[in-house]
Amino acid sequence: MINDVFFRKLQPMEDESHKLREAIREEVPDWDSDVMVSARFKAFSGQRSDWEPRYHFWRDLIIKIARHLGIFTIRASVIRNVWFNRGGLIPLCIDDVLVEMYNSGDILCSNDLIDPKSGQIAQLFYKVRHLLPLSKPAFPSEDEFIVSTLLQEKSEEVVKLLSEDHWTSSCIITMSKFQVICGGAKQASVILSHLSKCGKAKYFAIRRNDLMEGVKVSLSSKPVGGTTSSDYDVLHLTWTAEKLQLQIDVIDQLCNKAKMSALASLKSGNKVSARRHVRELKLSSESRDKCDVLLRRVEEVLRAISDAEDSKEVFEAIQSGTKALKDKMITIEEVQHCLDDLDETTNSQKQVEKIIGSVSSYEDFDGDIEDELDKLLEESQKSSADGTIRVHETAGATDSLANTLSELKLADNVTIRQPTEIANVSKVLELAPS
Repeated sequence: MINDVFFRKLQPMEDESHKLREAIREEVPDWDSDVMVSARFKAFSGQRSDWEPRYHFWRDLIIKIARHLGIFTIRASVIRNVWFNRGGLIPLCIDDVLVEMYNSGDILCSNDLIDPKSGQIAQLFYKVRHLLPLSKPAFPSEDEFIVSTLLQEKSEEVVKLLSEDHWTSSCIITMSKFQVICGGAKQASVILSHLSKCGKAKYFAIRRNDLMEGVKVSLSSKPVGGTTSSDYDVLHLTWTAEKLQLQIDVIDQLCNKAKMSALASLKSGNKVSARRHVRELKLSSESRDKCDVLLRRVEEVLRAISDAEDSKEVFEAIQSGTKALKDKMITIEEVQHCLDDLDETTNSQKQVEKIIGSVSSYEDFDGDIEDELDKLLEESQKSSADGTIRVHETAGATDSLANTLSELKLADNVTIRQPTEIANVSKVLELAPS
């Protein structure tokens, strides 16, 4: 058993090593020639003109292999002991190659990057420090380096992807989405540092109950502008939309699970269990509808602001954006209230599930549940278990989130009625036997 686990972990490493060797042979057809290996692997000696051709060979090969692997960060130890290791024989000149690449700016270390999350004063000190004629260390002590050309290519690719989804000269996205586009948090940090240094991106955040991190990226040839109050509003709305979408995805999984469980219970003849799963399905469906309504409202405002920013003149765009906010009648405070209602609804739904799980008899269930069971039974007889089940909302059932959505005035200085107790909880409590 232990050997099987070991070989399963070893197999991907062997496959990656095989791909690496094939990539090297593709770039260097005579890689396996002993004569060429002897000439290329020896240390640098003599004048620069004597070893410069070999330096260009190794430098170009390192960049090409990194590009083939789809990475822009490299490790000196990996290059030395893995990439170019031929049965224990490694290039004696590889350290000198990395030193030359670092001194010429082909590779960077982490200290050469600007911290995009630092303040303006810290960034100013960074720029001044790099403008001073200070000598660079011969070779940094760290093992990880960043290939400058590949970082530039990856940054341009990220900006291009954002340009395909936005028609404006700049865009604002959440940090979580930026990390997904970049391929991870570590890669996103390096790319954001490069874009910030070039004046193409700017990090900003909203610190409230939750930390909302965002990035403003210029999609044109012009540098990114400063962050405005509208940018913070857009970030808050975008962050809210992503949170709502995530909540909807979770509810969809719960609905699908409850639906499958109800069908399985019907087929096994356990009607009591089927009723319980149908009740869970109804409650989850109602919660999803409320989240979906709020999500559409937030997306509607974001589209209105995006259309306003598409104006040719910046002044008109700002005016149109402000008017769009007022026309759509939305404020950030009210969005936060809606999020609080959403959290309250989620907690109440968990309480409902606990109450349902504790009920031992379902003889007093209303007619709606019996109708749902009949429909499920009929559908399971006519179609396969993966068919869809339409769950009708209980007539007249409303909760705090629906009240909040219906009463959103979304204007300045408008108060929102405080949420009340969820009607579904009261209904289940009445149904539960004492």
